Amino acid sequence: MFLASSAKPIDDNLKNLVDEIEAQSLSLSVLAARQFRYSLRQTPVEVNIKEPRQFNVLEEFIIRAAIEFKPPPTEDELASVLGLDSVFIKTTTGTLRTLQTLSATSPLTVTPEGRSFYEKGSVPQPPYPVQLNAITDPLSDKITFQSESLNETVINLPDLADFITIDHTISEISLLSLEEIQKSIQASGLALHLPEEGKIVTSCKVIASTEKFWKKISLFIIFDALEDKLSIQIRNGKQILESASNWLEVLHAEGKISLQTLCKLSTESINFEREAILNEKNTEIEARLENIRQKALETATQTSKKVDNSTVVGEAVQLRDGQISQAFSEVLNSAKSQVLIYSPWVNQAVVNEKFLTLLQKLANCGVWILIGHGIARQLEDENKPIPPELEKKLRAIKTPDGLPSVQVFWLGDSHVKEVIVDKEIHLCGSHNWLSYRGDYLPRGESVYKVTNPHQVQEAYEFLANRFQNNAQKLWENAVENRDFKLAVESLCVWGALGMEDIALQEIQQNSWLELLPVWLNVALQGLRSKNIQADSASFKTALSLLNQVSIEEAFIESLQQGWRKVILAIATNNPKTALNLLSDEVWAQFLRLNIAQESDSPADFILYRD
Repeated sequence: MFLASSAKPIDDNLKNLVDEIEAQSLSLSVLAARQFRYSLRQTPVEVNIKEPRQFNVLEEFIIRAAIEFKPPPTEDELASVLGLDSVFIKTTTGTLRTLQTLSATSPLTVTPEGRSFYEKGSVPQPPYPVQLNAITDPLSDKITFQSESLNETVINLPDLADFITIDHTISEISLLSLEEIQKSIQASGLALHLPEEGKIVTSCKVIASTEKFWKKISLFIIFDALEDKLSIQIRNGKQILESASNWLEVLHAEGKISLQTLCKLSTESINFEREAILNEKNTEIEARLENIRQKALETATQTSKKVDNSTVVGEAVQLRDGQISQAFSEVLNSAKSQVLIYSPWVNQAVVNEKFLTLLQKLANCGVWILIGHGIARQLEDENKPIPPELEKKLRAIKTPDGLPSVQVFWLGDSHVKEVIVDKEIHLCGSHNWLSYRGDYLPRGESVYKVTNPHQVQEAYEFLANRFQNNAQKLWENAVENRDFKLAVESLCVWGALGMEDIALQEIQQNSWLELLPVWLNVALQGLRSKNIQADSASFKTALSLLNQVSIEEAFIESLQQGWRKVILAIATNNPKTALNLLSDEVWAQFLRLNIAQESDSPADFILYRD
């Protein structure tokens, strides 16, 4: 048995956070957690800022005259035209010259900078100073600027620099170019350098010596049983510091840091924990299946009822050999919204044209199919990988709206063989669902068909969690690389698991509005199977995002079609719900984006038939 949390090298004040991390996924185990301090450098600086103001009437007239009059006038000529004392004109032109809007020569000549400001209807003001603090963080390898000074606090924790050589590779503030400083100020979220508004940081100088301040961080050593991978995380509170975490992982891979020294975690302990966790994970699966077998046996003793060589055991039916493939076919054909399959191997013996036709039929009716496979701990170690052409055929099965209805993933490291349909029926046992047809040469296999709600839910949560973890990793990769195809796969898995709200939340948080039409098609599949309710709050959330969409977007046509189909699908069975979604504000957006026509009314719109 692996170590309990109390026996691991985990600081007491990190135990709650460790529990939260492990609660995120059944596959995660924190092997060590320790707090450190490290030093930041704070340098007080003064930046000068130049920003424009609106022209007054006389300034605007003078600049316009200097541009449009041929030849340009002198101050005296302009004063005569306006009927003003030349003193007023010369005072104003003097101000404009000071601001480098007019050249020092006569007649009046507008500088290139002056012409630029004139086109914007503004004139530059004299630069003004602002005092800031430049914070150099060696772990994030960044310089940030802030108005407030860091607080001097006493932190009685080990210094990370005593265990790891922290290279201060960031240049001194005084050595940075103005452009680098401008970019850092912008990245810090300070509204001091806004070139599009004419507000410019023109200079920066150090006004006091650099001081050292201490900051608290937490280090976690985490093992992921699904990936069979050890990772190092650095956190500031609950926030993961990605660059610092990646840096430590590189140092560890290069043998430049010791986890034994850093957090009292030896290689032997890591290996022991790893094997114990992996064994425990498989033991949990076996225990769940044994629980099903035991329940069937106990009930059989009480009821002892035989039907067609099948032992009917309350809510668990034991099937053998030839009965298995028939039950598999019947269960699949009964699916209304969702099929989850885990089979260590997948081949054409089962996944033939007849099987593919069945899956396409299910997809047409709104059913999502998630297939997990793999028995080895690493993909490259699989001795019977799924044939690429077979995987391609499975992924070619589409929903009526063109989304992949079947998602196939290598999950690996499992001997389990399970099928779960609509969270109501669970098939489990020794049968390889997608690699052995079972209609020839009996092999003495047995399978349990379980309808006990508690046991089905337990099996569903375990398998769904594996698919959800995989979808999250796909999404993170998609966001990092802006990979549209991977993003679509993630949305489809979330849709299959009834997590449309999470999918929409991720789209919103990552400002990836191009995926809204995909989300609508995911929702359509859910409406088809009644797996998503017409009054789902997700529809109102999705409608609220329309004000962020421009009619010029490349995806506007698919968005228009998507909303028309969704509203129609809702209205077919719930016309009142559809009308309630089309509030005055939403209807205005529908008209702006040409989802509806000006001649339409909401009542007419929900009656459309393509």
